[in-house]
Amino acid sequence: MKKHNFSAGPCVLPKSVMQKASEALLDFDQGLSLIEISHRSKPFVDVMENARALALELLGLEGKGYKALFLQGGASTQFLMVALNLLEKRAGYLNTGTWSDKAIKEAKIYDDIYEVASSKSANFNYIPKGYDISEDYDYFHCTSNNTIFGTQMKRFPESPIPMVCDMSSDIFSRQLDFTQFDLIYAGAQKNMGPAGTTLVIVKEDILGKVSRKIPSMMDYKVHIGKGSMFNTPPVFAVYVSMLTMQWLKDLGGIKAIEEENEKKARLIYSEIDLNPLFKGYSVKEDRSNMNATFTLENENLKETFDAMWKEAGINGLNGHRSVGGYRASMYNALSLDSVKVLVEVMSDLESKA
Repeated sequence: MKKHNFSAGPCVLPKSVMQKASEALLDFDQGLSLIEISHRSKPFVDVMENARALALELLGLEGKGYKALFLQGGASTQFLMVALNLLEKRAGYLNTGTWSDKAIKEAKIYDDIYEVASSKSANFNYIPKGYDISEDYDYFHCTSNNTIFGTQMKRFPESPIPMVCDMSSDIFSRQLDFTQFDLIYAGAQKNMGPAGTTLVIVKEDILGKVSRKIPSMMDYKVHIGKGSMFNTPPVFAVYVSMLTMQWLKDLGGIKAIEEENEKKARLIYSEIDLNPLFKGYSVKEDRSNMNATFTLENENLKETFDAMWKEAGINGLNGHRSVGGYRASMYNALSLDSVKVLVEVMSDLESKA
């Protein structure tokens, strides 16, 4: 039976990517597995260089002063690395959810952090707007998509200072002017590959301006200088990320996948709004195309609904404990057909209620 994977992460991956990755585990280079060859060998160096080049190409950042890195430690380590490399006196953070809350906590270890705005009082069900970004800040940090609460920044502020964005859960999913960001980071496991590597896109000219000494493993300049190979990289995660980015390029790039993602989002949100048994969690104007969060209006139907979607082969639909209810994560590789199956189950529940 086909499984429809709505898990918030690790994410669903294209079947063709999974097939190629499994073959590489058995025989990647002349009888040797991908995970047993030297990471310094030409075959893997080519993988790393191709992956870095594809990231810049897909984002339209080639030849614009940016470098792509594949690092370890997840986005959680980037909360710390951003502050170490960019924070001299003070920085401004937009607080839109659990992960931006954690980023603020880590940065506060080093210097003054100001919340330019927050939606915490409403349990993060909307994106704050109309805030000011001070030129006195060293940088402005935001989170583009909030997996737990199902909100997404549809527009970004014009920042007079370097703008840093955590795009862990919607990287490569929609067209943006990526030159407005000076540093982007994203854990691979939401939209790009398996857990184990984190993509960092950084504009070189914002680095080297803090007075503190930075440990080598935490220094973006060190990783750039070593071609993202300062230490042994997570070879499998980088390889699968490369395959996924190539899959996306062959599909038509971000423009093509954005069209599919919008179809999926329209379908699920239409059912949420028209079906009286369900209620969306986030405000409509800030709804995420990646993570649709919703609840049942009648909790007495929960047991029936849960049995129905599980019977339909749906996986990973339970919401986060911070919100409750349900969360349908619709990353790039999730098919429109899978969303149709979920919508059919929701519609069937209404007919039985």
